[in-house]
Amino acid sequence: MKVYHGSYTKIEEIDLSKAERNKDFGQGFYVTKNRKHAEEWAERIAARNGLSKGVVTEFEFGKYFFNDNDFNILRFDDYTEEWLDFVVMNRTNKTKKQLHNYDFVEGPIANDRITSRIYDYLDGLVSKTNFLNELKYHESTHQICLCTFHSLQVISSPSREIISKTEKIAEKIILELIKKENLSELEATEFFYNSNVFKQLSNMENNFYQKSWQEIYQMIKQ
Repeated sequence: MKVYHGSYTKIEEIDLSKAERNKDFGQGFYVTKNRKHAEEWAERIAARNGLSKGVVTEFEFGKYFFNDNDFNILRFDDYTEEWLDFVVMNRTNKTKKQLHNYDFVEGPIANDRITSRIYDYLDGLVSKTNFLNELKYHESTHQICLCTFHSLQVISSPSREIISKTEKIAEKIILELIKKENLSELEATEFFYNSNVFKQLSNMENNFYQKSWQEIYQMIKQ
């Protein structure tokens, strides 16, 4: 499943220590399957940082891990009492600790409009029942919070996957050069990484990484 993170810059490395604590689902790295919402958030973050344009980083999320017993997961399918209690708990956290032990939390977003009503609810200006009834008419939203370092193993950027594929292709071609061309490991390595074919392979925009290593090896020979 493709998910998106909106920010003022491209995310190359996820650092949970930089995540803010008083968010809907606590401290963590937030993504959404709704690209439009990520784009809107990116623009807002960019404006706060004095920039004219935000950046949306795309990730691949292994959704099948939601059924894996190795992860502690909490999911809210809608704006419910349980969702409200959980968001209020995290938004009003005065400690320096995470108040839950979930690896992932998935559910709706408490945007600015909803947040203002949360504080009305906390101040006793609106009942929980009336507040939740209002949310029934709110547009559908979505977010996943990766709360632990353990959870980060199920998310990856497309560029990281491409690099991994490129490295595997390089390894196979170098071994083939050693075997078929009677080169030493050093000679084969230098020959490959100094070739024009490698320059094309390392250019992620031309999709060379999608070719088989055998095809690329034939190009090397030519």
